[in-house]
Amino acid sequence: MSFRSTSLPASSAAGSVDTDVIVVGLGPVGAALAVLLGRYGVRVLAIDKATDIFTKPRAIALDNEALRILQLVGLQDGELSTVAIPQVQYHSPLFGRFARVGTAGIIDGHPMLVTFYQPELERLLRARLAASASVEMRLGVEMEGLADDGRQVQASLRDADGRAWQARARFLVGADGANSLVRRLLGLEFEGRTFAQDWLIVDALDVPEPIDHIEFICDPRRPTPRMVAPGGRQRWEFMLHPGEDAQAMERPESVRRLLAPWCDVDKVRIERTAVYRFHAREARAFSKGRCFLAGDAAHITPPFAGQGLVAGLRDVANLAWKLAWVVKERADDRILDSYDAERRPHARKIINLARFLGALVMPGNRAAAFLMHGLIRTLRLLPKGRALFDDLKIKPENTFDTGLFWRDRRHERLRAGSTLPQGWVRPAGGAPVLSDDAFGLHWALVGVGVDPTPRLRPDQLHSWQRAGGKVWQWCQRAQAQHLAATDQRLEALDETLLPRRVPLGWVVIVRPDRCVMAEGPVERVREMLDEALRRVTPEAGRQPEQGASLSPRGA
Repeated sequence: MSFRSTSLPASSAAGSVDTDVIVVGLGPVGAALAVLLGRYGVRVLAIDKATDIFTKPRAIALDNEALRILQLVGLQDGELSTVAIPQVQYHSPLFGRFARVGTAGIIDGHPMLVTFYQPELERLLRARLAASASVEMRLGVEMEGLADDGRQVQASLRDADGRAWQARARFLVGADGANSLVRRLLGLEFEGRTFAQDWLIVDALDVPEPIDHIEFICDPRRPTPRMVAPGGRQRWEFMLHPGEDAQAMERPESVRRLLAPWCDVDKVRIERTAVYRFHAREARAFSKGRCFLAGDAAHITPPFAGQGLVAGLRDVANLAWKLAWVVKERADDRILDSYDAERRPHARKIINLARFLGALVMPGNRAAAFLMHGLIRTLRLLPKGRALFDDLKIKPENTFDTGLFWRDRRHERLRAGSTLPQGWVRPAGGAPVLSDDAFGLHWALVGVGVDPTPRLRPDQLHSWQRAGGKVWQWCQRAQAQHLAATDQRLEALDETLLPRRVPLGWVVIVRPDRCVMAEGPVERVREMLDEALRRVTPEAGRQPEQGASLSPRGA
């Protein structure tokens, strides 16, 4: 896809709005995207047809990657109530506990797995939206149509009182859920399947003797996941049998009958019941023209891997900075092609993982349970098989196969296309912070135990800075004592990058979403930075010696 830049007028005509990006749908994915775009200084019109958040819990799990993205969005540690999950257990009526996933660790400064209360997250994000100077949030607004003329997108909107109006933007993102109107208007097929089984979700309070983990009872007679959540909540998910009426199963007497084997139903308060049918689908493409899809509008993941919302937040981190850099004319619009190339393959891998785990959780009969659960139990007798489950090696790494990065097999330590590990660092003269907070919302050129700056040409450094890039020296604590204080220095307080994983004298180019774009020895830093600038803004890469800039047209 290749777009021509257009400058939208700062003022709006009566009955219309001009902006940079329209975000349709303000669930947690759309709201997080709008907040992050606002942090980048992009003008956003964020709309939702509902006038308030949905106050019942839906999504319940976040992993360390999702928590790190929320950190990027601007949520502070402790703002969102969570419960760290120490383990996920799988139980079979034939073999007992046949698998266990250890999730008690810390990765990139965050717990491996937590449960949370979705309405609280949505309230926090809405508060950020309301406080953002560049985001205009309009609720009770429904989109009825859109037109993409190759230069801008025009959306036809209608308020709750029936007033019709227009909004024009450089780009539009549909984060409007599984039944996305944006996706349907773009004519993008939603490929995959819907599971035939209905599931009854029960959220309860005041549960006697609550569990502190997540467990899946993989009984073909009635598969039942159970988990803990913040606020003293416990959730059960009961697979309904063919012929069981959904409305009848939601009645209090039916819910209490299902809960009876698990707890004293007379002491439990039922907060919410709902019947869902799970889906495994993805859009044929995550973008078309100047329009993009994110979250459930782009892909729906069965809940068995706890990755539904997580996958949507990965979309947010990947797409937001690319839109911002194009809008700000810091990058060529062709970088937007990498959104679909990077995100869709990984979303498909997560869907496949969830389908596999779903097959474990809901075997069709005792024979299938015997074969599948027995195989997993046998595999766990072997070290590699045990690592697949116990150490979560079965989960696909968020490493891209193709996209806005390049690899040199001669110089590979962190693997370009993967996420830079996050560690605790101390900026010069400052208090300890997580490294993402030190990098801020910028590109980063990181020298491990070395300052890359003296090796850069003045025009290179100038172009890098104009592109929103900064240069850092990530050094060991003992090394830092012998260096002059500098705003570029990050003193390592753990071994995230030093010294076992990456040799001293190594340089890494890191995108704003923390993806490693390239890596290599410091002797190659000029060549690497020229290539990075060329891939982001080709005009800057053609004549690097003449001091080309990454901010054309008066930015």
